[in-house]
Formats: sequence, structure tokens, C-alpha cells
Amino acid sequence: QVQLVESGGGPVQAGGSLRLACTASGNIFSINGMGWYRQAPGKQRELVARFSRGGSENYEESLAGRFTISGDNSKMTVYLQMNNLKPEDTAVYYCNFREGSTTYWGQGTQVTVSS
Repeated sequence: QVQLVESGGGPVQAGGSLRLACTASGNIFSINGMGWYRQAPGKQRELVARFSRGGSENYEESLAGRFTISGDNSKMTVYLQMNNLKPEDTAVYYCNFREGSTTYWGQGTQVTVSS
């Protein structure tokens, strides 16, 4: 079993920045396969950024210039640096880990961007 705990969310003004963190524990040995998704009210959950099992970074196309994923394998933690935030970025941000046919999710952290 894998547990994922997000932190760093909160209110921020448009144009500001936030840094989210997700720490994994349990039966996990690499941050590869971890990533970030988000879900706005009434909308489907969508990819923000993730590490593939090979370690490459994958971004949702429209977010690639503002959001950056990074990680510290020794801490089993992934980060999401979000810059130049916009009101449409408001959502619950979820940490994710995919292993074979199993997907694990954190409980999410709320990001609210005000104009």
C-alpha cells in the first residue's frame, strides 16, 4: 500500500506563486510514477504534471510554461512549483502514484487564486 500526503495549498492572488509538496510512504521506492492532477468544481480531473516510470517530465500542454515538477528521491517527495497563477488555476490539486494497474491518490490540497 502507498500513502500520499499533499501540502502547500492555500489562497493566493493572481500572478503569485505556490509550491506544493507530496510525500509518499509505504511500498514505494522511487518518485518515478508520481505526479500531480487537479480538479475544479464540476469538472473532470486533469493532468498537471508527472514523472514517467523512466523519469521524464510530462506536462499538460497549456501549463508547461508556468508549472514545474521536481522531486527529491531521498525524501520520496515531489514538488509542484506554480508561477504566475491565474484564477482558472483554482482547483483541488491531487498527488498521484501509478504502479501497474493500481493508481493511488492523496486527499488533495485546495488552491484558490483570486483576481
